Amino acid sequence: MARWMTGVLVVAMLAAAPMALLAAEGDGWTALFDGKDLSQWKCKPNGWSIDDEGALAWKKGSGYIWSKEKYGNFILDLEVKVSKGCNSGMFIRSDPRNAVQGGIEIQVLDSHGKKPNKHTFGAVYDALAPSKEVTKAAGEWNHVTITCNDNKIEVVVNGQQIIDMDLDKWTEPNKNADGSKNKFRKPLKDFARTGHLGFQDHGRAVWYRNVKIKVLDETK
Repeated sequence: MARWMTGVLVVAMLAAAPMALLAAEGDGWTALFDGKDLSQWKCKPNGWSIDDEGALAWKKGSGYIWSKEKYGNFILDLEVKVSKGCNSGMFIRSDPRNAVQGGIEIQVLDSHGKKPNKHTFGAVYDALAPSKEVTKAAGEWNHVTITCNDNKIEVVVNGQQIIDMDLDKWTEPNKNADGSKNKFRKPLKDFARTGHLGFQDHGRAVWYRNVKIKVLDETK
């Protein structure tokens, strides 16, 4: 009986789990950065580098770093560590020529312990605040899973889902679904559903490691 009940409990928990949590295991993953080389990325010469611990490391003047390939529907799984006062970002489905107005940014910020808002760690920048604060202190690694599936974006940080977004609800320029203002000149529902992945240089040290992706069915 105990074994049967345990099995039922596990099935129930899996059924209730968010898409990104379930997707963290299984086949179909591709390593985008494994600590050995930057062959799947492009950045300016002498920009981002690999540190002694095998992490993708920022240095002053690094600029953005972009995936060479474009991605539409996918699960992106990685770890990120911020320095004290760090402000960075993870761009998805983005246009490197116009990152801010041409792609979605998941905020990376030293905001441990702060009340969540549209600019704290894990937020869809200037558009949707995390549902809770689950980040670790500066100098500690955070595990992040981002799932993009057509109009749906989910973000899981350190095992807890903090973003469940439907882009189709962002129907007006400079306006969020809750009526607040944003800086985007066109509705987020009209943003490209495919593009490059990118990490932002915003003047403070940040590190990424174990970056992998699982491509889902292509956007129709």
